[in-house]
Amino acid sequence: MNKQALANRLTDPEQSSIDAAKALDMARKIGYNNGIAEAYRVAGIANYYRDNAEKSFENYLSAVTYFVKAGNLGGEANVYNNMGNLFRDHDASRAQDYFFKSLAIANKLKDINLIAKIKLNLGNVYNRKNSLHQALKFTEESKASFVILKDSINIIQCLQNLGVIQYKLANYGAALSLLLEANAAAKRYDLSETIAGVNLTLASLYINQKKFDEAEAIVKEGVMYSALVKDPKMDYDYKHTTYELEFNRRDYAKALFYLREIYKIDSTTYTTNTSVQMKLIEATRKQEEQRKESERAAERQAYDRTKFWAVTIVAGLLLVVIGLLFGNVKRKAKTNAQLTLLNGEVSRQKDNLDRINHHLEEIIDERTKDLQIKNRKLSEHSSYLSHQIRGPIATLRGLINLEREGLVDEKECIAMMDKCVSEIDEKIIDMSDMLHNPSRTTTTT
Repeated sequence: MNKQALANRLTDPEQSSIDAAKALDMARKIGYNNGIAEAYRVAGIANYYRDNAEKSFENYLSAVTYFVKAGNLGGEANVYNNMGNLFRDHDASRAQDYFFKSLAIANKLKDINLIAKIKLNLGNVYNRKNSLHQALKFTEESKASFVILKDSINIIQCLQNLGVIQYKLANYGAALSLLLEANAAAKRYDLSETIAGVNLTLASLYINQKKFDEAEAIVKEGVMYSALVKDPKMDYDYKHTTYELEFNRRDYAKALFYLREIYKIDSTTYTTNTSVQMKLIEATRKQEEQRKESERAAERQAYDRTKFWAVTIVAGLLLVVIGLLFGNVKRKAKTNAQLTLLNGEVSRQKDNLDRINHHLEEIIDERTKDLQIKNRKLSEHSSYLSHQIRGPIATLRGLINLEREGLVDEKECIAMMDKCVSEIDEKIIDMSDMLHNPSRTTTTT
């Protein structure tokens, strides 16, 4: 709906206002801030073309508020551009400020289309300030961009503005060519406002060249298109152009008639009052914004106080938690220190046990070696004893057998047996001495 309203701004600005109001109503119902802002902007453009500057300015201020709320820089830049157009007819310097404000945002966003539109409008402002070479520079740059973008409507506007600049520079041939091209293109797209504006400059050009019939024809056509757009200011401009035409024709009766019509409209009061009204609207809006900002500041302060106490409580709780954690860490550190001491003691005890075990192992090794030596000696002594004692025992057994057979004298047998026993006893004593004296070695006899 907003796009439809914007598309009708040049051909039927009244319908644009109706469509923008519908769009605004829908956007408000769904809480769509960008839609609300754009509806206000389009309504401002429609009111601009309906020559209702005060209402247009109110619309633009509302649009800026909602675009800022939505965080839409592109929309904000578009509104500043529209504001510049609004002030163009009443306060060129202020219009220029708005255009450069819009251009700064457009350059930041790298929005080629918006940059081209702003440069077109800056060219228009410089034209009105009679800085014609600056006007020519900005307008040509704008036209080059619109050619790339294939924006036919704005190309027509550039042709119109370039025609006006060339007319002011007294390049009448170039001016006529540009204006006729703009007029023809505007008719193809049914741009009533543009045709009426182009015809005003064409009429002045024809009057300047003493082509009064062509001027009269173009004025009549322009008046017809001006009636379609219902623009009181354009009606005034056509009355003034008609007055100039009749005055230059020396038809002073008709010139006087149009002069009286002109002076029915106090253009100076119109311009001054319009500018003053817009400044009053802006001041009122600023006061309203300041009031709202004060309310928001009070809300922020209340929120900040709540936030401060919340933060303070949280900080206190954090300090308690930190204290508990610190105490826990200290206890853990103390426990760790005790565990370290115990571990040290365990390590020392382990070292002692290791030393004792090592000593025991040495003792066991020594005992084992000693036992191995004694076992070996026992084995040797056993062999020795077996060898040394076997002889006397064999003798004893032989004597016993001889005595049984009666082959030996009893006394002689007893003496021989005693000798054998004594020999056995000596061998046993000798073996015992050898066992208890490791330095001795077994000798075999």
